[in-house]
Amino acid sequence: MDKHFFLLLTKTKNDMSGKLLLKIILFIFFAFPAASTGQNLKIMTFNIRFDNPNDGENVWDNRKSELTGMVNYYQPLFLGIQEGLANQLDYMKANLPNYDMIGAGREDGKRKGEYSAIFFDSTEYEKVNEKTFWLSEEDDKVSKGWDAALERICTYGLFREKKSRKLFNVFNTHFDHVGKEARINSAKLILKKMEECTNDSSVVILMGDFNSFPQSEAIQIISAKLNDAFKASKKALYGPEGTFNAFDKDLCISDRIDYIFVKNLDVISCRHIDDKRKNGGFLSDHLPVLIEVKRNDCKTTVH
Repeated sequence: MDKHFFLLLTKTKNDMSGKLLLKIILFIFFAFPAASTGQNLKIMTFNIRFDNPNDGENVWDNRKSELTGMVNYYQPLFLGIQEGLANQLDYMKANLPNYDMIGAGREDGKRKGEYSAIFFDSTEYEKVNEKTFWLSEEDDKVSKGWDAALERICTYGLFREKKSRKLFNVFNTHFDHVGKEARINSAKLILKKMEECTNDSSVVILMGDFNSFPQSEAIQIISAKLNDAFKASKKALYGPEGTFNAFDKDLCISDRIDYIFVKNLDVISCRHIDDKRKNGGFLSDHLPVLIEVKRNDCKTTVH
């Protein structure tokens, strides 16, 4: 409770009945919850593994119910997924009742190929704008960039919080797994696009599967402009050091290739979720990354 309200109530408590005092306290508590307690926002990135019929026990149909159950349990306000095919996203939309989605398939800009989609809690946020661009020299059309093996994309969404009317710029991407130059230039391209639609005071989230280790040039380029939530978190990491598990139950998970970067957000916690399926297997060959943040309306310092 705000200290000024507390002092006022303390001063006047002898001048009013207990019932009236209780009514005032309850009114303040329920009418102004955000002012008294603040609100942490949860953001998640998750490579869900494409619907590959050759995955044996780990095929999509065996994982999908528990995967969406995990999302509904943690309830991130924004969820960036990678590798999702249209049928997978159709299932997720049907089973994530509070969420809407933006994104496009990378092979035709419509429904063909893998998405880097952004799900958002439509009870709390509304979409203002969206765009998909390709990570290539010709970013406005379907194309492969530099030395990449596949078409790669970035999905951008501008969202407005319904209550506060505050804006959030969210980018979700999946870097190429082969081309080193493609990863470096993809990092530069996304930062360039970011500069075009945001300013120093904008809240920015960049997340995805970057197929890059923390010491790589691509990650260093991004880290020079945005805060790596893993490093910026006020609390110690919860979960394994890495995020790629290869569906191997016995693997020591140490390879970190999935990230969430932020600007003008204070990172409270960072978690690599290693929750298992009922059979002891993983939900995907990557771990979800979940962070809790608070909005910082002052210009942040890059860590």
